[in-house]
Parts: sequence; C-alpha cells; structure tokens
Amino acid sequence: MRDLLADVAAAFGLLTRLPTTWLPQHQDATGFARAIWAYPLVGFAIGAFGGAVLGAGAWLSLPPLLAALCALAATLLLTGGFHEDGLADTADGFGGGRDTVRKLEIMRDSRIGSYGVLALVLALGIRASAMGALPGGVLTLALICGAAAALGRGMILGLLFLLPPARRDGMASGLGRPALPPLLIGLVFALVPAFALPLGKAAFAVVLVGLSCLALARLARRQIGGHTGDVLGAGAVLGECVALVVFAAS
Repeated sequence: MRDLLADVAAAFGLLTRLPTTWLPQHQDATGFARAIWAYPLVGFAIGAFGGAVLGAGAWLSLPPLLAALCALAATLLLTGGFHEDGLADTADGFGGGRDTVRKLEIMRDSRIGSYGVLALVLALGIRASAMGALPGGVLTLALICGAAAALGRGMILGLLFLLPPARRDGMASGLGRPALPPLLIGLVFALVPAFALPLGKAAFAVVLVGLSCLALARLARRQIGGHTGDVLGAGAVLGECVALVVFAAS
C-alpha cells in the first residue's frame, strides 16, 4: 500500500501544484518511472474538478463559454499550466528550429514564440468551445471532462512507449521506456472513465486519441528523434482536445 500511495504522490507532485509531502514518497528514479500508471488518475481528478466547476457555472446560469473559461482557469490553477507550457515549447521548437540541436535548444528556452502562442490560443479555444457545448449537470460534466483529461494523460503513456528519450538529461529522460505492467495499468485507467459514457462516443474518442498519439509520435521522431517532457505535455493537451471535441459533438 505504501508503494501505491507513493506512486500516486509522485504523479500528483509532477502533474499538479497540489502538496503531496504528507503522503509516502519515492526516493529513487525507479519509483518515479513506475508511477506513470497513476497519470490518468491524476488527469481524471483534474478534469472532473474542471467539469464540476463547469456544471456549477451552468447552475448559476452563466453563459456556456464563460462557464467553460472558468472551468479551464480552475484546472490551470491546479496544474500550473504544466502541459500547456510543454505544448508551447513543442510548437516553437518544431516550427522554428532548423535542425534537431536547434529545435531542442528552442524547446528549453523559457521564452515563448509565435508558434507557441498560436498553439496555446488554439488549444484553449478548442477546449473552451467544446466544454461550453457539453450537455448535463454537475456529475455528468465532471465525468465527461474527467474522461477527456484521463485520455489526454493516457497519451503520455503511449508516447513513452512509442518513443525513446530525445535527450540524455531532463525530466522525461529519467522515465525511459516504461515497463509493461505500469504501462498497461495506466492505459486501463485512461480508458475506463471514457467507457462509462455512451459506447459509440467513447470508442470514437479512444480511436481518435490513439491516432493522434501515433501522429504526434511520428512527428516527434522526425523532428527531434524521440520524446521530451515538452512533447509529453503537448500530447496530454492534444489528447484532451480531441476527446472533448468528440464528446461535445451532437
């Protein structure tokens, strides 16, 4: 039980700003790598919180887009924009670098460029528009948004499986290629919330997120030869966007 709690603490500590020091902690890189199975659980918790805020906004009769923006703001406060930062850096690196070395340098630069701004605007706009179109009350919205966020974090696991690290240093390099047991457990946790929704939409969302993962993996391999933490963050945002669009479709 202690190891499971330490896995959950490692996942929440990495992917959110929530304090986890009161939980058992891993003391080595092996433990942090094993904790990837909990990423979709963290995603579901973040998304469900955002969905609950969205439902509360609807209950208060806020305009749908305003309620969706409030929900996005709430989730960004939880995560500190961790994945969005990765998306912006990935867009800048892939769009602005001449070769692999330069692309990786750009992705490490804390400054944001035009490609990063455009990627963030599009990602936030897609999510806000899709969330504003979602049906249901607080519990239903929490489930839908939680399922979308879990699929997004599941995309991180897919990228880790499909790609080697592009650098020998950095956060993502320590994760390496995941062992099969935590990878499979994590993918199950990524899929289960979606299949609590109507089967047709759930299956369509899973297929499209899977195809998006394959497409991003191919792009990252061609651009920089593998994954970085920024690419993993971009994958989480892309997967969540795709799932929300499917769930919002009538």
